[in-house]
Amino acid sequence: MKKTDLENKNVSAIQVDNLDTEASLQSQLIELQMNMAHLELTVERLDEVITRQDKHIHTLQRQLQFIYKQVTSQDSDAGVAPFDVMADRPPHY
Repeated sequence: MKKTDLENKNVSAIQVDNLDTEASLQSQLIELQMNMAHLELTVERLDEVITRQDKHIHTLQRQLQFIYKQVTSQDSDAGVAPFDVMADRPPHY
């Protein structure tokens, strides 16, 4: 074989390797972009859940405060008596 034939084969082999590397890098980039898009969607959904739960917690806190005010404002004769651990002991103690 001539020297130029060997050089041409070497150059074409290097070009094929470069194309394989470029294709591999491109597929990795596409996979990373897809993973990033999936993660962004997950973060958005989690943010919506957290926002909804925060609103729910605030509503429950307001309701608990309202109930607490009702219980504390009632007379002990008129309704709910305060809880006394010693008076309300189960019989097995």
